[in-house]
Amino acid sequence: MINAVLTIDDIASKNTPAIVDYLCEKGIKPVMFAWGENVERYFDNAVYALKNGIIVGNHSYSHPNFSKLTPEEGFAEIEKCEAVLDRLYDAAGVERRYRPFRFPYGDKGGENKAVFQKYLADNGFDKLDDRKIAFPFWKYMGFDKDIDTFWTFDVAEYNIRKGSGFTAEDVIKRIHDEHPGSGAPMLADGSHIILLHAHDETEELVPGYYRQFVDHLLANGVSFTAPAFIEKA
Repeated sequence: MINAVLTIDDIASKNTPAIVDYLCEKGIKPVMFAWGENVERYFDNAVYALKNGIIVGNHSYSHPNFSKLTPEEGFAEIEKCEAVLDRLYDAAGVERRYRPFRFPYGDKGGENKAVFQKYLADNGFDKLDDRKIAFPFWKYMGFDKDIDTFWTFDVAEYNIRKGSGFTAEDVIKRIHDEHPGSGAPMLADGSHIILLHAHDETEELVPGYYRQFVDHLLANGVSFTAPAFIEKA
């Protein structure tokens, strides 16, 4: 059995409501990670996600590489996005029960990684329940101990851009990649965290890309489960 939590980065976007409608149609509960500047740009679209029962987490305010920031600059990025999310949840009239965080680009801060992890723990951020993930790299890299939400498989559809040569067919090939280090969900039964993005640039080139790729995962045995979080000690 292939079980996965779907995570979607970089909301809000023009296509966020369409993504939300599709996921509701399929009964899929994702975690959406908010790029603060994008939420300010498409505030009502982010409200729409919350009103449809989706958890919206923190993805920083300006989407920087955290390894290029001082700890203080990184904290400010997180806190500025927190302020945006507090306004967002208030506008939606939705209780903010969980506060997951994802680093942009999966960049956990380089030499300051431990400092950022302590900050997330000390400030009450929630850890997605990853205890059933069986990939050896998960524990080897220490992701089982980290508070932030990483992923086992990145669909990488954001590479579909004009002139890139990367196509929807390449995404499908990634999903079926049999290399042991790929993290592809077809490699093994068990639990996965799958990463997709809410990008209008992808939508322009492949309309309904999220539907195409999620439908393909569903048709090939992936069952999407609602996100759960590890209770704080």
